[in-house]
Amino acid sequence: MPAAEVANSDDGSRDDAPSDVVGLEDLGDAVDMATFNQILEMDEPGECEFSQSIVEGFFEQAEETITSMKEELENKELEKLSSLGHFLKGSSATLGLVKVRDNCEKIQRFGKKEKEDGSPLPDEKVCLEKIGETLKTLETDYADVEQVLKQYFEGRAATD
Repeated sequence: MPAAEVANSDDGSRDDAPSDVVGLEDLGDAVDMATFNQILEMDEPGECEFSQSIVEGFFEQAEETITSMKEELENKELEKLSSLGHFLKGSSATLGLVKVRDNCEKIQRFGKKEKEDGSPLPDEKVCLEKIGETLKTLETDYADVEQVLKQYFEGRAATD
């Protein structure tokens, strides 16, 4: 059956996508499965090349961006940190990586000298401290998602 016609089960997962191979349920609230399943539905039935290439491309992009964030934090470049947060927020949202997206949005706001709700936070030192804390959380959340998704695609490749 063509990818566009793949039926979804009650939990939103594709019937032909072996999510039990590794268990995408291990991602918990870290991933919006409806969004991630849209990526999986672009694959040919029984294959995962397309979705895997998108996810692997994101991994490369995320690692480069997180490295840049660390450098800009060290340089105390709030504007650049905001821009990097915005950049990674968009690509993580496309994949449904909710926790990564939310952390990036916080970094974007703190880089603009804003609180999480968008109200002003004029103290640059506080903004940099909050970015440092959020960046640590981002790294942890990213590593968790990366590990599960890599295992998922390794499991899918083994069954194809």
